[in-house]
This record gives sequence, structure tokens and C-alpha cells, in this order.
Amino acid sequence: MSSIHPSAIVASGAMIGEGARIGPWCQIGPDCIIEAGAHLISHVVVDGHTRIGEQAVLYPFCTVGMAPQDLKYRNEPTRTEIGARTQIREHATIHRGTVTGSGITRVGADCLLMAVVHVAHDCALGNGVVVANNVVMGGHVTIGDNAVIGGAAAIHQFVRIGRAAMIGGVSGVEADVIPFGSVIGNRARLAGLNIIGLRRRGFERAQIQALRAAFRMIFKGSGVFAQRVARARAQFGAEPLVGEILAFIDQPSRRGLIRSAVLSDDDDEG
Repeated sequence: MSSIHPSAIVASGAMIGEGARIGPWCQIGPDCIIEAGAHLISHVVVDGHTRIGEQAVLYPFCTVGMAPQDLKYRNEPTRTEIGARTQIREHATIHRGTVTGSGITRVGADCLLMAVVHVAHDCALGNGVVVANNVVMGGHVTIGDNAVIGGAAAIHQFVRIGRAAMIGGVSGVEADVIPFGSVIGNRARLAGLNIIGLRRRGFERAQIQALRAAFRMIFKGSGVFAQRVARARAQFGAEPLVGEILAFIDQPSRRGLIRSAVLSDDDDEG
């Protein structure tokens, strides 16, 4: 049975799942779905055509599904989706999609969005993404599974961030970040691979070594970039993690690719 505090405002038409808890002073719009076991602690606003996944937790003063900060938006019925077990901390803002974009803003399952994070219209965050405090992202940003975004980073619209990448704190990210890459700086540079993240997620030593060798060939080797990519494809293309980076590079991009690399001490480890 769901629990709705008497001070909460739940519009007619909203769907509240079994075991969901709606705390004091929350406001839920008529086209919202709050799935089973979700918990809106207090002072949470959920609006638009929005779905909050099972056992998600929304903390005080966060807003989900509000209209995008886009002057072209004309109140079209675009959507927002939050995955199961995701936590959205205080004062975070997640805006609905637009008809000129994908029409949906999506945050995957098991994510953590810390305080004062802004997820703009048409962004798509994968599963297990961690976004630290005060991160801002423009519209249409794509972030792969298990990426980590350091505090106060700013991500330009249309940027793609690959799976398990690491963005250093206070970085300005203007171009795409390869899967497993580690970038830092204003403006951000590719500083190496997210070796610590790879180890924590249980990738085998041989996989990491192949990834490191391909990375050095692509970003530190001789010749023009296309030639280096071709050599890496020929030598390491059968390795799944390398193949993922190559596929990422091959995909169309609105922002280009962060390429300049300075190998970190972590990347030089055996």
C-alpha cells in the first residue's frame, strides 16, 4: 500500500505504485507515474509526462520533468524517465525532452545524482552513472554506463561520454570522451585511461593491457589520427573493450573527440 502525506499534492490522473511513499509538501502532476517502492522524501516536484522507477529515492527540493530551458519549447508532451533505484539528491534539476531532440530525458537505473546537479533536456544517462555535486550539462548530452562525473564539471551540449569514463572535477568538457577515458582540465584534455575504474569493475589484467596498448597507439602513436586508428583496428580490433572505443570513434559526433593525451602515472602502471 502506498503512503501519501496529507500535505502532498497529487493531481488526479497521477499513478502511484504499491509501496511508494510521498512525503510532506511534494507535488506530482497528472501525467506522472511513481512506480512501486519509490520514495519522495519531501518538497519534491515531479511534473510533465514523467516516470519515476521502482525504489528510486528523490531528496528534498529536487525537481524532475519540469519544462526545458529552451526558448523553442511550446509545452509539447515530451517525457522524462528515471530508472529503478536511482538516487536524486537535494536541489537537482532534471528537465523533460524536446520535440527537436529525442523527446525524452532519461536517467538509467542505479545512478547517483548528487546535490545541485542539472540534467538538461534530451540528455541520456546510462545505468550506474555517478554525477557529483554541482555538475551542469547542456542539452542532448549522452553518458554511458558506469561513468563518473567529478564535482562542478560542465559538459557542453551534444557531448558524448563513453562507458566507464572518468571526468575530473571542475573540468570543462567540450568534446566527446572515449569509453574508459579519463579527462581533466579547463578545457578538458584526455589524460589517460580510467584504470582505477576498470580494476574496480573487475576487468581482467589482459583486457586492461590490450586497452592500454591500443590507447597509446591511437592517441600517442606516429602518423595522422586516422592512420593510428586504422593500425589499432588491425592489431587490437578483436579485443572487445578496444572494439568499443573504435565503435565510439566511428559514430557521428556533433562535438568532435577529445584527443590530446598526457599519460598519467596510473596509465603507466603494469
